Amino acid sequence: MVTHIVVFRFQDPAVAGEARDRLLSMAGKIPGMLGIEAGLDFTRSERSYHLGLVTRHETREALLAYQTHPVHVEVATFIKARAAGSASVDFDENS
Repeated sequence: MVTHIVVFRFQDPAVAGEARDRLLSMAGKIPGMLGIEAGLDFTRSERSYHLGLVTRHETREALLAYQTHPVHVEVATFIKARAAGSASVDFDENS
């Protein structure tokens, strides 16, 4: 299983809730994606990001397919147009 984690900062933090809802709307729509979690930061510390995303995928190939799937591309386009920054990490529990 592969885990994909992304955190986002937004130019306008008020957008984070809509971004979360759009991310969660991908559930069940992308083959090979086993699960999705997304949530808003509540600590609001100096080093915090506004939104966090965790997705789990069957394989590395499934993660690559997710990245180009039209459902994901639509959500990513919305977020990228409003994001001030992001960071990600992908790991495979088998390596």
